[in-house]
Amino acid sequence: MLSASYLCSSCVSFFFILLWLLNGCFGGDPYVFYDWTISYVTASPLGDKQQVIGINGQFPGPILNVTTNWNVVVNVKNDLDEPLLLTWNGVQHRKNSWQDGVLGTNCPIPAGWNWTYQFQVKDQIGSFFYFPSLDFQRAAGGYGGIIINNRDVIPLPFAVPDGDITIFISDWYTKSHKKLRKDVENGVDLGVPDGILINGLGPYRYDAAIVPDGIPYQLINVEPGKTYRLRVHNVGISTSLNFRIQNHNLLLVETEGSYTVQQNYTNMDIHVGQSFSFLVTTDQNASSDYYIVASPRFVNSSEWNKVTGVAILHYSNSLGPASGPLPDPPNAYDTYFSMNQARSIRWNVSAGAARPNPQGSFKYGQITVTDVYVILNRPAELIEGKWRTTLNGISYLPPSTPLMLAQQFNIPGAYKLDFPYKLMSRAPKVDTSLINGTYKGFMEIIFQNNDTTVQSYHMDGYAFFVVGMDFGVWTENSRGTYNKWDGVARSTTQVFPGAWTAILVYLDNAGIWNLRAENLDTWYLGQEVYVNVINPEIDKSAPLLPDNAIYCAKGPKLRMCVRSPSPILKS
Repeated sequence: MLSASYLCSSCVSFFFILLWLLNGCFGGDPYVFYDWTISYVTASPLGDKQQVIGINGQFPGPILNVTTNWNVVVNVKNDLDEPLLLTWNGVQHRKNSWQDGVLGTNCPIPAGWNWTYQFQVKDQIGSFFYFPSLDFQRAAGGYGGIIINNRDVIPLPFAVPDGDITIFISDWYTKSHKKLRKDVENGVDLGVPDGILINGLGPYRYDAAIVPDGIPYQLINVEPGKTYRLRVHNVGISTSLNFRIQNHNLLLVETEGSYTVQQNYTNMDIHVGQSFSFLVTTDQNASSDYYIVASPRFVNSSEWNKVTGVAILHYSNSLGPASGPLPDPPNAYDTYFSMNQARSIRWNVSAGAARPNPQGSFKYGQITVTDVYVILNRPAELIEGKWRTTLNGISYLPPSTPLMLAQQFNIPGAYKLDFPYKLMSRAPKVDTSLINGTYKGFMEIIFQNNDTTVQSYHMDGYAFFVVGMDFGVWTENSRGTYNKWDGVARSTTQVFPGAWTAILVYLDNAGIWNLRAENLDTWYLGQEVYVNVINPEIDKSAPLLPDNAIYCAKGPKLRMCVRSPSPILKS
């Protein structure tokens, strides 16, 4: 059971450390320390026992609960049988891509090793999550929530909720992540998942003909007449999910670090990698419990009808179990409904967030664009005899030395700054080609989806403005439809099949930042690129190469791996 005040705090280990550490580059802002062991644990999400990735024995992992500008130190012990990196989806790591936890910027943590992440949640608020970024591992778990609270001096743009509840929704396969990635390498479609999980648990037995007996399900306890903040994250592999609660409205208030115009929805499409905050008021008569539902979107097989995640909202004065049919989803094939819903999500320009000044003080619609990239994807295809996915005809190849290390030590030929502005008339290829960003430039990126499924795209290090989306092929005339006033700022956006999505991003965060498909199957096969943003001036406040940096040659295979001495948290 999950109570409304659930924060997974039992997994947090706090301790003091020498004063000299606290006087480093982060100044006097508070520190919080976490000590995590990441290992395989046995769980039964869909009834049968299987191996999942847990943190300190938990699946899902603990909530990282911090406040704007706090410094976070996470000591990670890798007890898996393969290399590991954790990435912090939506955390911007200002000037510090060393801590980003993706293969382009970090050497993996070898099996049996520990490594300590140290970063500041500078000038951010909101709802995010972390997950393992290598080798399809997220398909086995290893994920958990991130809450960045407002500082006390900045009020919330709504009344303080009576409780704060984190909910993870995801497609799930009983096949191991190692077998799944092998299927993807061989061009085998993932197919229909075995289930949809809510907080790592299978469906409530809402229909005995569909759901077998004995599957553990999520029960969320609430009190009548209260308002709760629900932070909902799609941490799945590749399935867009529709989230809804029987007889309850979802008042959208925040998404991925931006307060939104407050609007009620009866349901919300949440695409892979996206995070939303809703206020839910327990204003029903509690004649019974209520269904919480996450169901697949845009699927065309009858087998998918059997794959629905169901949890239970239980009032303390409930008179009986939930019963009857599940609340209706939108039409399964209606992408127009979903696109219009996405367009309706607007930035709350009058609300303060990480800083006291209103979010709308940054008038993005008045800034001159310096670079334009039209990035076109394609379904998986054979390139040099292997199944690969591409962006603008290039499938990303991780170099033997991660990009940040190659740049730090001026290693020639590790990468090229020649990623094309549009699809070129040439055969697709595998290459280490980066976008050459201009520091404090204003970049326009148009994602054109030539695949047959919804794709989500995420950019590390930034929140970008989602200014437009439509079906068909983007043209320069499409700019006439852009929202230049209150387009929401976020880090993950969906692109519908046969459609485009346009974003604007202000490149004020120096570093090398990952721009990727969040759908694991397309990401794993090469659909990513890195954006290189160099501050031409010397910035003494920028974190240097970490003292505990791992140096590797041969990249993910780790044929040679050396760790520099670390003064703290050594195993």
